Amino acid sequence: MPTHQFQTGRHFLQIPGPTNVPDRVLRAMDKPTIDHRGPEFAALARKCLDGIKSIFKTSSDVVIFPASGTGAWEAALVNTLQSGDHVLMVETGHFASLWRNMANKLGVLTEFLETDWRSGASPEELAVRLSKDTSHKIKAVCVVHNETSTGCTSPIAKIRKIMDELNHPALLMVDTISSLASIDYRHDEWGVDVTVAGSQKGLLLPPGLSFNALSQKALEISSKGGMARSYWDWNEQIQANKNGAFPYTPATNLLYGLEVAIEMLHEEGLDAVFARHDRHAKTTRDAVQAWGLEVLCQNPENYSSSLTAVMLPDGYDADKFREIVLTNFNMSLGNGLSKLAGKVFRIGHLGDFNDLMLLGTLSGVEMGLSLAGIPHQRGGVETAMQTLSKYSK
Repeated sequence: MPTHQFQTGRHFLQIPGPTNVPDRVLRAMDKPTIDHRGPEFAALARKCLDGIKSIFKTSSDVVIFPASGTGAWEAALVNTLQSGDHVLMVETGHFASLWRNMANKLGVLTEFLETDWRSGASPEELAVRLSKDTSHKIKAVCVVHNETSTGCTSPIAKIRKIMDELNHPALLMVDTISSLASIDYRHDEWGVDVTVAGSQKGLLLPPGLSFNALSQKALEISSKGGMARSYWDWNEQIQANKNGAFPYTPATNLLYGLEVAIEMLHEEGLDAVFARHDRHAKTTRDAVQAWGLEVLCQNPENYSSSLTAVMLPDGYDADKFREIVLTNFNMSLGNGLSKLAGKVFRIGHLGDFNDLMLLGTLSGVEMGLSLAGIPHQRGGVETAMQTLSKYSK
């Protein structure tokens, strides 16, 4: 006998990643694996390596690892830093904290600018701290562009501007795992030295690929120093990539998917992709307001277009609410992480997603609020329909 209730129809995967993988990408991946040292693979690799640059908006090298985003974090650190180096990081949420924990394990001395997890990184606070570092002991500034645990973004362009105004030589490293291909991001224009990303969110793929987009400055530092490394070595990767190869067995079928995902993003147009995400985020926030609930992110300038974290009233368990939604409507919502556990649920509205999918998601949330007995006002879905109608062609 089955141990779970049979559900008809497609599961609503509305966590903020991994996201729904388009059928077109799944079909692209459904191919026999080929010789990764043959000419057919070399052509595929070159197309992916060249195409992914357009998503990061860079003309520099992008390294692709068969790994999760956590691997890309580690690659960014071990290629540019040495044990004992001082790094400035911002505690925007759970994932910023995990990146800091990793740096500590690698012997990096981390300084953490604390926040209340309800806003992004403050350029002004970073400016105050960096201005005091007259001896330039700080070797890197690490910021999460879109904090997946909170739904708050950080103003990367402003942070770079402040670093330039202070003439501070630290590297700028940015995590875009839940923002790349969902929220406007410009690696070259914003002067980012290392951009970290993963395949399983805006890039429309399953988990399994991670990325480092690099600046020339980061490459030069890596070629002369960094920590002892092998698997994560940029220079070894880049040399192999020149011939359409990788220094070890690549994730061939994920690269098939990446090739098509890049095509799909450009067919829609990146500006249209970002506008769609903005529209769905605004619609979701309007629904939350109509329910009488509170969005976790307090600063409108930091609102995420990838996800919305929703706070429940005191005394109500967000995880029990999520369980009710999953059991009754076959929909997964994101849970609150670490100190937000049980206090918030997260609605993912990124990746391969459209207006009707959003309305289905919000309907499931509104029905779940009623079943769970959580105090709220009805009409969030109606408000969402009104918001979306304003964008109709």
